[in-house]
Amino acid sequence: MIDLGEYGARFTADPHHVYAELRERGPVHWVRTPPPNAWETWLVVGYEAARAALADPRLSKDSTKQGVFVAEDQAMGRHLLIVDPPEHTRLRSLVARAFTMRRVEALRPRIQQITDELVEEMLPKGRADLVEALAYPLPITVICELLGVPDIDRVTFRALSNETVTPSSREAGLAAARRLAVFLDELIEDKRRAAPADDLLGDLIRTRAEDGDRLSDSELRAMAFLLLVAGHETTVNLITNGVHTLLTHPEQLAALRADMTLLDGAVEEMLRFEGPVQTATYRYASEPLEIAGTAIAEGDPVIIGLDAAGRDGSRYPDPHLFDVHRAPQGHLAFGHGMHFCLGAPLARLEARTALRTLLDRCPNLSLDGPPGAWLPGMLMRGVRSLPVRW
Repeated sequence: MIDLGEYGARFTADPHHVYAELRERGPVHWVRTPPPNAWETWLVVGYEAARAALADPRLSKDSTKQGVFVAEDQAMGRHLLIVDPPEHTRLRSLVARAFTMRRVEALRPRIQQITDELVEEMLPKGRADLVEALAYPLPITVICELLGVPDIDRVTFRALSNETVTPSSREAGLAAARRLAVFLDELIEDKRRAAPADDLLGDLIRTRAEDGDRLSDSELRAMAFLLLVAGHETTVNLITNGVHTLLTHPEQLAALRADMTLLDGAVEEMLRFEGPVQTATYRYASEPLEIAGTAIAEGDPVIIGLDAAGRDGSRYPDPHLFDVHRAPQGHLAFGHGMHFCLGAPLARLEARTALRTLLDRCPNLSLDGPPGAWLPGMLMRGVRSLPVRW
């Protein structure tokens, strides 16, 4: 077994070279994750193995089928990331009725307006923490308006969301999840009492399938959790990681500034190079199986390294080289298979808008000191702050 905790701060700050060392020994390893959880699990670090595992129906997302009850999941309720078909098919179908591409595309002018307002507020100051000034307020404003909860207590919500996703300790993470569940229940109840509105949460409350099926109260809470948390945490890190990567690769920043038609591909390269989700959430072997020749016993937990797959040299030449001209080549930053991220189009739209506006309005953008600490754990990949100036 490989104890990733023994790498200490090196793993948190730069897991990519640890993953590279592991890949030299094989695509799949039995590891102990770093604190605060320190769980034993299989970790997939090779691209082809990861892509196959993400789409393998024998790897269940439902821990309860293996007798494993995750307290945080129990507190929040059953959502798309912790269920299998046919339950997953049913939930995704109900959500897809409300969360459509048409609805996302209709947000384009509003996303640009919010971005312009945030950048306009930044400009006179000459410097800022990009997380506080743009990367956080943009996606949280968009997802709250999309859901129809513009008056959310964002200070409280952010603290609970951060602690749930990147817990400082197991106990603190569980306490935050329970408080967040109460917070969301109150949010949904307020929404039920309000006049019907044309927003996503209202639609989820009202939506019915042809057979009359609809989301239960606990499913609504779990879906609100998934959309609110996944709808902003990942995009915060996508924008922050993207800007940090550009500013630490000046030749690539110059190439992008010289030809902004490269922007869409540059965002895909950012997702490959320093994606916001380091590993997919846990899966469990529903039967004995093999991943890239490694025997996995029934019931064994498996986590799939999305960022690790993005730096696999067998898939990407010079994988540790950030290159805005690189063809996307099917990165796994949004997953693969039936659990492919429902919000990927929205995340891409927000990132492209934020980056284009920032580069247009801040021609001398540069780092203003070292970034804050990298987030702990193996789920999210991002820094707590990013000082910039212009």
